[in-house]
Amino acid sequence: MRYHIRHLTSTDQEALQRFFIERWGDTMVVGHGVVYQPQHLEGFVTIEDEQWVGVLTFTCDEQGCEVVTIDSLHEGQGIGAALIDAVVAEAHHRGCTRVWLITTNDNLNALRFYQKRGFVLVAVHRNAVMESRKIKPSIPLIGNDGIPLRDELELEMTITPTNAIE
Repeated sequence: MRYHIRHLTSTDQEALQRFFIERWGDTMVVGHGVVYQPQHLEGFVTIEDEQWVGVLTFTCDEQGCEVVTIDSLHEGQGIGAALIDAVVAEAHHRGCTRVWLITTNDNLNALRFYQKRGFVLVAVHRNAVMESRKIKPSIPLIGNDGIPLRDELELEMTITPTNAIE
């Protein structure tokens, strides 16, 4: 492994904000009716040769540990998988019984990625993206591969001793 993962710290906020502006064009994320500012969330950063190559942000509560954002600059190199392993271990350490997330109906790559790592589809929130557009009008009407962007898909992984890598 040529990279290492560490927790985000308060000194990373400015760099994290720049990362999201460069990668996502904004620092606001909307999911299931909630507005997030990822630069103010907990998370992990993957570093290779002193450069950020991946970021995951999350929030934990009585519902479990929600992955709010995940981003890898180099697909297929294990960065995203390592970030998922890190958040699962963190969730287990905190006593959470599940890690969950929201993606959109057009994000077929994400569906493939998450399911290969043990996440299961637990809910389809029909037309939820239309509601999110009321909060964040810049969400496009058409998503990946020309697919109309309209539904939020909820996936979760149940935390067990065997999948919680310490």
